[in-house]
Amino acid sequence: MNSRRDFLKTTTLSAAGMLLAEPLVAAALRRQSPQAAENALRFRQIHLDFHTSELIEDIATQFDPDEFAKTLKKASVNSVTCFARCHHGLIYHDTKKFPERRHPFLKRNLLKEQIEACRKQNIRVPVYVTVQWDYYTAQRRPEWLMRDEFGKPFTSQQSTFAAGFYDHLDIESPYRDFLKDYITELFEQVPVDGLFLDIHHVYANATPASIAAVGKKGMDAANPKHRLAHYTQVMQEYKEEMAALVRKIDKQAGLFFNGGHIGPSIRPSIGTYSHLELESLPSGGWGYLHFPLTSRYARTLGKETMGMTGKFHTSWGDFHSLKNQAALELECFTMLALNAKCSVGDQLHPRGRLDAATYDLIGAVYEQVARKEPWCEGAVARTDIGVFSAEEFAEGSRTPEAMLGVVRMLQEGRHQFDVVDSQSDVSGYKVLVLPDAIPVNDALRQKLSAFVTEGGSLLVSHQSGLGPDKQAFNLPELGVQFVGEAPYSPDFIVTNGGAIGKNLPKTELVMYLKGAEVKPTGATVLAQANVPYFNRTWEHFNSHRHTPSAGKVGYPAVTQNGRVVYFMHPVFTQYARNAPRWCKQLVLNALDILLPDPLVRTPGAPSTLVATLNEQKLRNRQVLHLLNYVPERRGTDFDTVEDVPLLQNVQVSVRMARPQTVTLAPENKPLRFSYANGRVETTVPELRGHQMVVFGF
Repeated sequence: MNSRRDFLKTTTLSAAGMLLAEPLVAAALRRQSPQAAENALRFRQIHLDFHTSELIEDIATQFDPDEFAKTLKKASVNSVTCFARCHHGLIYHDTKKFPERRHPFLKRNLLKEQIEACRKQNIRVPVYVTVQWDYYTAQRRPEWLMRDEFGKPFTSQQSTFAAGFYDHLDIESPYRDFLKDYITELFEQVPVDGLFLDIHHVYANATPASIAAVGKKGMDAANPKHRLAHYTQVMQEYKEEMAALVRKIDKQAGLFFNGGHIGPSIRPSIGTYSHLELESLPSGGWGYLHFPLTSRYARTLGKETMGMTGKFHTSWGDFHSLKNQAALELECFTMLALNAKCSVGDQLHPRGRLDAATYDLIGAVYEQVARKEPWCEGAVARTDIGVFSAEEFAEGSRTPEAMLGVVRMLQEGRHQFDVVDSQSDVSGYKVLVLPDAIPVNDALRQKLSAFVTEGGSLLVSHQSGLGPDKQAFNLPELGVQFVGEAPYSPDFIVTNGGAIGKNLPKTELVMYLKGAEVKPTGATVLAQANVPYFNRTWEHFNSHRHTPSAGKVGYPAVTQNGRVVYFMHPVFTQYARNAPRWCKQLVLNALDILLPDPLVRTPGAPSTLVATLNEQKLRNRQVLHLLNYVPERRGTDFDTVEDVPLLQNVQVSVRMARPQTVTLAPENKPLRFSYANGRVETTVPELRGHQMVVFGF
């Protein structure tokens, strides 16, 4: 529920009545919502990779259609993405137009058999097609490859002799015509519930044809930014062309263009997508903050979303490995908590038989997901806070450090927030956060000024608020003047108590990253920055690290101008790097000033607890998700989860209208609760991993 709108009041149901009404409500969803149609996303998907070398001769020799589908069904899977064409460039179904591309040793119509067997078990089957990684084509048509300014293919491979298929094909070349011909035949050869088109990357392409196209636009082809802008437009046009083709063939088929990340750059082409799948394998390089960051943005774009993790211990192609069940639970239950459906990546063995242990693992988690689904279907987030995405303004960074820091801080503080961009409707939030590096042009200034005039609050840090030229603040509501880069670093915050210093020791606290010096022009100083004796250089230094404070006030560190709080330091970037608790506490204290009555409070809970609040309007209830898993760095490469701690007597306070019932789901166990001053308070006796608390009206 939007925090600025009245809560929907409809017919009340008892806890038992809500359970009895589930089939009726589900039927209503199917009638009223396109997302609930048979061809819509389902909650329990497998993304079944099948990148298989042309040298493997026993391909699909152990494939049994009935066993395949029944193994999935037993594991509570109700959707599986199967392969038409892989990164090796090979096809896994009958083809009249491209028989030379069919896997040379495949003796059966594999994809069609997979689809037919799954449909008998009511399992949906989207179809996978590779796009820019295609080894077969890259080897035979090198003139169709994207090239850098030195004429080398854009690739992640370290040398010509590295193993892999990572050279990028150019969708501005005749390769695009092949793709359209292939997609057209695919629909003729097999039933297609949807398409997952993979690998869509934009680079500053410098092929002769692309250089000529840039020149025709009056742009400078020697400038990589101009070439990048051109190829961004090429990608947009390609998506529009492909979407038109697919919808001409089948208006109901799903369509998703995967690029490994969803961020503000997707907005111009969002209309070409039927839904969004958020590839985010925590152990595969994405990390445990990537999905919360991207999903909190993706869910604001008006499309149904699905998270995607993997069963692998590491990442794609990690055969014969298994993720810890606790880790897979955390990843799938986080998807549910953030309004997404679930997809778990696996790779089918070349011989075509699913691994029983893998589906025991997936089934153990998906069985739980199936029981939780009724409290997730059609749910939308209730949020107080909108966080502007630094990705919109950061060149070459999909997850800027400031964004990782702000997501971690706000999650640890149990705040309810979305990630937004400069084009988002921000009218429903109480607080907007501009983390570290959000430039403010005139259009954004007008939006932010109107937001404050209408009663909203701003939390701004470091260079956020500066105009695009970074010479002066373009946000008068800050009440400070930009002087320039701070002359000292590190410097030291002194709060001298007050609300900004709550739960902090009364001492100087080091701020490791250089700030921006400001001068108040109306703002009140909440905290000062003391300066060191001198900056550390080869000419003058002290001890092992930085010079200590000289005890002298240098400049304002934190200021407040009405409903606007400003931090001179890049506090969110700093928290992403080494997590000083005082940085987080300062920010949470500032939010307490700006948002004294947040949606959710969990007094006394550890910072590992994540809480998200959702609303199901058709079911007339709100659902609070509580997750307490603890990712650990047990190896040097990535975090994992093995043990799940038990929390007892977790206190919960939620701002909402008075509910009739409070229960635990899916257990349907009633909880005692009290209600006062617009807040309902209750206690969850035990929490191990994930628990849903349901407030029925």
